[in-house]
Amino acid sequence: MVSVDLNCDMGESFGVYSMGNDEAILELVTSVNIACGYHAGDPSTMRKTVASALEKRVAIGAHPGLPDLAGFGRRNMSIAPDEAYEMTVYQIGALGGFVRAEGGQMHHVKPHGALYNMAAQQDKLAEAIAEAVYRVNPELVLYGLSGSKLIEAGARIGLRTASEVFADRTYCRDGSLTPRQESDALIHDPAVAAAQILQMVKSGTVISRDQVKVKLKAETICIHGDGAHALALARQIRELLQKEGVQLAVV
Repeated sequence: MVSVDLNCDMGESFGVYSMGNDEAILELVTSVNIACGYHAGDPSTMRKTVASALEKRVAIGAHPGLPDLAGFGRRNMSIAPDEAYEMTVYQIGALGGFVRAEGGQMHHVKPHGALYNMAAQQDKLAEAIAEAVYRVNPELVLYGLSGSKLIEAGARIGLRTASEVFADRTYCRDGSLTPRQESDALIHDPAVAAAQILQMVKSGTVISRDQVKVKLKAETICIHGDGAHALALARQIRELLQKEGVQLAVV
């Protein structure tokens, strides 16, 4: 039986600002990536999200990002590999404290936003992030874009990796995600997004924005918790995959 993980970025509320529909989505996914206070999240949100994920028996991952609350971590910053290493260690440690305090165990690490995309293409940043994860805990799984430098770096250093694909994003012919500033970067129709996911999981391919068939590996599927249609998308993907005989399970 084909098996795939369904993950969601969450815990992205901050202070009085509420983001996403975390409690409802937790009923549908198998793993979550929790913001660690740099691009989103705060100590209270981190604690509550960790507790909810443990209650639902959903695997917990740290979601370290760039220090950019105003831009939600989606704006590129010029950082050195050492800085990427330090940011990653710091944020894993912050979330890890809450996970341990609530009696749980961290499962994985997945960089967020611009940091994720930069590490997908830049060897030195990818190596720095992979080293940070390995040094904190070599048992953690590193989530990264399928076919990316980050997946390669994680494998080289000895981490288990999970190749990630996206339901609500379009792809370029080189396997990268269409930049968010492009008008066709996002897929807004849950039915279209679910159909794209089914193709990626079953055939290991996706059709790029310029109609080229691109090979990829789909081990975990991302749902963006801040998306307007995140709950509907998670529900539709889960139902379609189960209907097609695909098992949903943590990597």
